[in-house]
Amino acid sequence: MINHNNSLTTIYGNVVMKDEVLEQGAVIIQNDTIVYAGPASDIPDRWTDEQGEVIQGHDGYIVPGFIDIHVHGGGGQDFMDSSKEVLDTITSYHASQGTTTMLATTMTAPKEWIDKVLHEVNEYRAQPMPYAQLAGVHLEGPFISPKWPGAQNPEHISLPDVNWLISWEKLYPGLIRQVTLAPEREGAHEVITWLREQHITAAVGHTDATYEEVEAAVEVGLHHAVHTFNAMTPLHHRKPGTAGAVLSDPRISAEVIADGIHVHPAAVSLIAQLKSSIHKLVLITDAMSATGLPDGNYTLGDLPVVVKEGVARLEDGITLAGSTLTMIRGFQFLVKEAGLSIVEVSQAASHNPASLLGLLDVTGTIEQGKQADILLLDSSLELTDVWIKGSKLK
Repeated sequence: MINHNNSLTTIYGNVVMKDEVLEQGAVIIQNDTIVYAGPASDIPDRWTDEQGEVIQGHDGYIVPGFIDIHVHGGGGQDFMDSSKEVLDTITSYHASQGTTTMLATTMTAPKEWIDKVLHEVNEYRAQPMPYAQLAGVHLEGPFISPKWPGAQNPEHISLPDVNWLISWEKLYPGLIRQVTLAPEREGAHEVITWLREQHITAAVGHTDATYEEVEAAVEVGLHHAVHTFNAMTPLHHRKPGTAGAVLSDPRISAEVIADGIHVHPAAVSLIAQLKSSIHKLVLITDAMSATGLPDGNYTLGDLPVVVKEGVARLEDGITLAGSTLTMIRGFQFLVKEAGLSIVEVSQAASHNPASLLGLLDVTGTIEQGKQADILLLDSSLELTDVWIKGSKLK
């Protein structure tokens, strides 16, 4: 649980700013706010005269807290089983792995199941949240393609229905932050147009769409892609497919599961070359309930899953069923295996998802005046400390 206090905390280390690494820097937290971020040698006297905790990060890195917009569960719990205890377990586990903000991600399911999740998450957000903060809900389905269900139960797939979304938005204003759908399905354009009007992210995923169908959807408001390359029509030089549209259109931001299983490092590097410089690369985990637990038998939604050597698959032994990835491990993979810079990876893990959610004025970067969602990593990029809203995770 985060340890609430009002004392001053000064953290020394290499500060990962939006566009650079500031060596021999410092970040000062007061209450829930960053009051200084800059060279250690330039700390104003007003802060050096204050008493408070001092943490020496030495050759380590001070980075903004991770924001995971696509995560199904962890610590043995699934967002589809939402209750206060379930939400505490999931947010506590992922907070321990560096996630300070997240979206509760649902599965393709009957409407009444989704109704329950929305109600529980809305109730949870109405009270102070003790761990990673739930910024809202990501509906991954049920408006997807039966040809590309992935680990979603095809029995629950529905055609896009804007009336469902209108009713949910009326009951829970601002709760739904992202909707994944197949844009080629009947009714999808009406849904995408409505999502754009509500400033909700319209995302392509689990889709049989052609390149042309994706581009047509972008024209009415689609602007994001979930777990790029997975559960979508692939790139072919004569049929670019959904993957080709995502890669080539700068209006589309692209999620990536950086575990070396869902996407080859070379393909991750390709996405990064096209998306990173325009702040459209988004690191996600797509983590399921088994994340943080040993190999064994689990469920994702209402489908049985077998986790072997950390890889989650349906009982067919082929279909990937989410992941057991954490944001800190994804961060390390992008630096060490995909060859991205620490600044690029920090943008993908924090800045870019904050921008997508409209939270960039609050969190996502280390800047004076912003909410103190901060991580301290050692020189090997291992996580050592987590602050959420200025309070240190115990």
